[in-house]
Amino acid sequence: MSALSSPLPIATRKSPLALAQALEVQALLAKAHGVSEADKEAAFPILGLVSTGDKIQDRTLLEAGGKGLFTKEIDEAQLDGRAAFAVHSMKDVPTTLPAGLELGAILEREDPRDVLISSGGETRLEDLPEGCVFGTASLRRQSQLLNLRPDIKVIPLRGNVGTRLSKLAAGEVHATFLAKAGLNRLGHQLDNAAPIDPHTMLPAAAQGAVGVTIRTGDEQARALLAPLHHVPTARAITAERGFLAALDGSCRTPIAAYVNNVSMDFTAEVLTPDGQMKWRESRSVDMSGLSLSDADQIGRELGAIVKSAAGEHLSKVFLAS
Repeated sequence: MSALSSPLPIATRKSPLALAQALEVQALLAKAHGVSEADKEAAFPILGLVSTGDKIQDRTLLEAGGKGLFTKEIDEAQLDGRAAFAVHSMKDVPTTLPAGLELGAILEREDPRDVLISSGGETRLEDLPEGCVFGTASLRRQSQLLNLRPDIKVIPLRGNVGTRLSKLAAGEVHATFLAKAGLNRLGHQLDNAAPIDPHTMLPAAAQGAVGVTIRTGDEQARALLAPLHHVPTARAITAERGFLAALDGSCRTPIAAYVNNVSMDFTAEVLTPDGQMKWRESRSVDMSGLSLSDADQIGRELGAIVKSAAGEHLSKVFLAS
């Protein structure tokens, strides 16, 4: 451990999924740099923090102030020197990072699909009972669901994966959505979980991707993270986040974007919160060999196309949010 003369803490939220992601980063760092299993906690200790977003359980993030509520305390821990690294679900990270922080690595993406979980065993949205109660705190998921099934009643459902599954089992809602990536990382194998095809329901931009931030200018942290960086994932989510940036995207606007690196297509959309209107655009795109700047530009260009297609309707979406 000569190259690691002092501990390099990893900041994370304390939710089970966030901790699982931080432990994955810890294990990858230890493996990449020859740190033994017994020494990895000493070399890369986990600094668990409760974010403002985690404290709010009685209303949606839209009502509370936005997705940055999940990163504020973690950003502060890095900026004041308590942590060298911070682990984030990239779908929760604002498109502009606080001054003094930057992305040091993006891990290989997990399954980006949403999963339908219902108490009645339905595996397709079209099979859900008419007028059933559906729980989600995601404005994107609400809008997409209402676009496909306007008869369904949507109510807020906050909490971590375990909390939402408990509320489903208690009968508070008939069905809900969870991210397949989160279920995989937590080791949940649910018999009643049915992944939804991304072209039926586009995931959130950067869904399934984990990012690690560092302080700007921390070259030791950057070098240590280099073996963890997955370039194809970084290109894809940079394009998706470019689309978000072009539309001033946040949890206050129903936006979805997904780059499929297998079929080489990029599809993105924006909806009205009630799901009655949707603007979706798609283009063929081969990300291999592109710089991150090029990927960002592709996302912003697709955003401009959606803006043009939506016209004055899009401004109403932002005013409503």
